[in-house]
Amino acid sequence: MLLIQTKDLVKAYGEGVQEVRALDGVSLDIEQGDFVAIIGASGSGKSTFMNMIGCLDQPSSGSYILGGQLVSSLTADELAMVRNQRIGFVFQQFNLLARTTALDNVAMPLLYAREGAFAGLSKKEQQAHATERLIQVGLGERLHHTPSELSGGQQQRVAIARALVNNPALILADEPTGALDSKMTVEIMELLKELNRGGMTVIVVTHEPDVAAYANRVVVFKDGKIIEIQVNRPSVEKTESLS
Repeated sequence: MLLIQTKDLVKAYGEGVQEVRALDGVSLDIEQGDFVAIIGASGSGKSTFMNMIGCLDQPSSGSYILGGQLVSSLTADELAMVRNQRIGFVFQQFNLLARTTALDNVAMPLLYAREGAFAGLSKKEQQAHATERLIQVGLGERLHHTPSELSGGQQQRVAIARALVNNPALILADEPTGALDSKMTVEIMELLKELNRGGMTVIVVTHEPDVAAYANRVVVFKDGKIIEIQVNRPSVEKTESLS
């Protein structure tokens, strides 16, 4: 089942001869349960594309359908609900509250759930659900530790647990290992791969080939366009050239 469909997405800045296209006619389908890596040099359009599929920005033209909904037809409140309930965000900087425990950091999105299964939960119910997610990412014994008491890899695990807490359809990770050493990078990517094996759709934006290698498909951006899609399968690799 298709989760994401983008058709001829354009994001332009300026007008006339001054126009710059950060995205220039990008079309991509992503199935539910896929694991996709978006790669490209700085300025290639990969971060702009991430902002589009994360409902953080709107295209100048073209269409984006998420789970059967045309995103451009949604109100600001509906977009906020999509970001809260349907997309889990993981960033290079962990964005954890420094004086707040891992448990309360993970439970925080539940405070803003206005609709759906997690609306109106008591504090006890919120913490019980957050505990389940921390156990899922291997931090069941670190519930009451603050970020300063955790390693970088553990902090990113907390961030992933927070992204999972509302049972999203999609995990969107922007350079999730950029602040980690090689050992912790492997741990975090193995965790994302495990979540994907469980049915979670994962999209990773990265400039690191070793990180992209975990994905089922690698989408290569250049000058605002998709120029190549590499399909990775066990013992089988093939490349589809789009140039």
